[in-house]
Amino acid sequence: MPAFSYEAINQLGKKTTGTVEAESPVLAERQLVDRGYIPIKVTPAGMGGRIGGFWEGVKPADLIIFTKQFHSMIKAGVPILRILQVLENQTQNRALKGAVTQIHSDIKQGATLSDSLEKHPRIFSPLYRSMIRAGEVSGTVPAVLARLTYIIEHEAKIKADIKAALQYPTIVLAALVAAFFVLLTFVIPKFVAIFASAGLALPVPTKIAVGLYIFLSSYWYLALGLVISLAFGLSYYLKSPQGRYVFDNLILRSPILGQLFLKAAMSRFSSIFAILYSSGIHVMTALDILSETIGNRAISREIEKLREDVKKGQGLAQPLGRSRYFTPMVIDMIAIGEESGSLEEMLKEVTAHYDYEVSYEVKGLSEALGPVLMVGLAAVVGFFALAIFLPMWDMTKMAK
Repeated sequence: MPAFSYEAINQLGKKTTGTVEAESPVLAERQLVDRGYIPIKVTPAGMGGRIGGFWEGVKPADLIIFTKQFHSMIKAGVPILRILQVLENQTQNRALKGAVTQIHSDIKQGATLSDSLEKHPRIFSPLYRSMIRAGEVSGTVPAVLARLTYIIEHEAKIKADIKAALQYPTIVLAALVAAFFVLLTFVIPKFVAIFASAGLALPVPTKIAVGLYIFLSSYWYLALGLVISLAFGLSYYLKSPQGRYVFDNLILRSPILGQLFLKAAMSRFSSIFAILYSSGIHVMTALDILSETIGNRAISREIEKLREDVKKGQGLAQPLGRSRYFTPMVIDMIAIGEESGSLEEMLKEVTAHYDYEVSYEVKGLSEALGPVLMVGLAAVVGFFALAIFLPMWDMTKMAK
């Protein structure tokens, strides 16, 4: 969703700045008005959400440390302004340090912690902000911070495991592409000169390799322009809601990665839902947050449909049964939780199950991708072997 920088007058009559996420400048202004602000200027934020001179790139590890320190000090009874002062001095990440400075200033002027976090949507997710707000209302901010620490660590671990599993195949694929272009650019032309001097009729694989070499050497700028245009076009399309939906839908339906990403999404859904539910957040609000934070647009649309059905009084399990992506285990466990009044416990059980499933899938991912990579390697090696050795075989027969 696009981000917009704003200047506005807050409830205390003082000028304040920050960013909001909205579909348009008009909706961004409406958000500010709903908060009690008077908008002065709303403009599209720069790439990366630059605020106060800092690029808002905060790694999960930085946010985990920040949340843990916040939890430890607030649990010990340290005043919040003193906590923020300590965190401001200790935080190493420039973006997070700048955000803490602004939060400290806002709270000194009378703002709540949740209202201050709202100004930094690029750092603090809707889940983070909503849980802090619920903690302020119920007086359980320390418990909420402990749950946030768990869920950030949980999600960071899953992402790190998936990234580690895909690292080796990515390196092999890059090496294959590099080898293909090196052989096509430097090896094939030397052999072609030898074959041409011998007056040989070139076989089909060699003709294809020569044609590719001629095209790259003569029209490399067209090929480069085509690649750049495709890259920019694809990037632009994937940033659109429909493009993101199509991509996420294809990922979930892919034969090798689909099950891994689906199980990771089920684990994320269950763990976040359990924490929101235990924090006293209303189911409708929880579904709104889940729709924004699930990380997959295809599943997000299913959650939006689920929210509309729940709003009509249909409960959770029945609409989930019509969903395209939610697994039978998630549906059955939620149904049992609704019937027995133990929804939180059932969601935790689902989370534990899918955490194990994701771990198992990640371990088997390299084994599953191995044959695919071997086929790709065999195709590249086989193509160039035929392109080079078929004419050499003809030359040998001529010499005999």
